[in-house]
Amino acid sequence: MIVLQRITVSKGIALSVSASALFAVMYYYTSLLSPLSGEEIFGWRMLLTMPCMTAFLLVTREWPLVTTLVRRLIATPRLWFAAIASSVLMSLQLWLFMWAPLNGYSLDVSLGYFLLPLSMVLTGRLVYGERLSYFQKIAVFLATVGVLNELYQMGGFSWATLLVVVGYPFYFILRKRIKTDNLGGLWLDMTLALPAAFWFVHNGEQGFGVFDQHPWLSLLIPVLGVISASALVTYIVASRLLSFSLFGLLSYVEPVLLLCVALLLGESIQAGEWLTYIPIWLAVVVLVFEGFKHLMRQRRRT
Repeated sequence: MIVLQRITVSKGIALSVSASALFAVMYYYTSLLSPLSGEEIFGWRMLLTMPCMTAFLLVTREWPLVTTLVRRLIATPRLWFAAIASSVLMSLQLWLFMWAPLNGYSLDVSLGYFLLPLSMVLTGRLVYGERLSYFQKIAVFLATVGVLNELYQMGGFSWATLLVVVGYPFYFILRKRIKTDNLGGLWLDMTLALPAAFWFVHNGEQGFGVFDQHPWLSLLIPVLGVISASALVTYIVASRLLSFSLFGLLSYVEPVLLLCVALLLGESIQAGEWLTYIPIWLAVVVLVFEGFKHLMRQRRRT
C-alpha cells in the first residue's frame, strides 16, 4: 500500500512539473508564430484546446458536470450574467499569457505569477476571514517591501502584473460563489469564449487563410494546440494524484520558468527593480517552506 502511494505521488510530481514546463514552453512558443498577433494566437489556442477539453471530460466520464451546470443555467437564467463574467475573466488571463511575450510584458506577467500566491493569501484573509499564519505574515511583510519599492521606483505596477494579481482572485471568488469551481465550470468558461476566439482569428490580419499565406504555420499552429491541451490535461491529472499542499508547492515552479523565458526573450531586470524582485522571491520561499513543513507534519500523522 505504501509503495503504491509513493508511486502515485512520484507520478503526480512528475506530471505537475511537466505541466509547468509545458506552460513555459507555450509562453516561449508564441515568439515562433510570427506574424500572428497575440489576439490571433489566443484565438487559435482556444479553438484547438476546446475539442481536447471536451474529449477529456468524455473519456474520464465527467461530462455530467457539464450537463448539471447547463441545467442550472436553464433553471436560473440570471446565472448567465455571472457565467459570462467568469468566462471574460478567464479569457483575459489566457489572452495576456499569449500576448505578453510578443509585446515586451513577459517579465511583468511572470512577476504577477510570483505575487499571485500572496494575493490569494490576502484574498482569503479579507474575503473569507481566514487567519494568517506566522509564516504568511512574514511573507506578506517581505512582499510589501517589494511592492513599496516598485511604487517608489516606477510609481506603480504594470497593468499586466496587476491583471494577474487582481484578476485571478476575482475569478476564483466568482466561480466559488456561483458554484462552478470544477471542470464543468472550466469547460463552460472556455465554451463561452469561443465566439471571441473565432472573431480574433477571423478578423485578424492573417485570418483563417493564414496557412495559404504562411505555409509553415500549418505545422506550428496545430503544435500550439497540442502543447496547450497537454499542459491542461497534465495539470488536471497531477492535481488529482497529489495532496493539496504538495500540489500547491509545485505550482511555484511555473513562475520561475516564466521568468527564465522572459529573460530568454531578451527582457531584463533593471538595477532599481532588484529590491522589488528579491523580497517577493523571499516571500515565495517562505510560503514554500511553510507548505513543506505542513506536508511533513501530515506525513508524520499518517
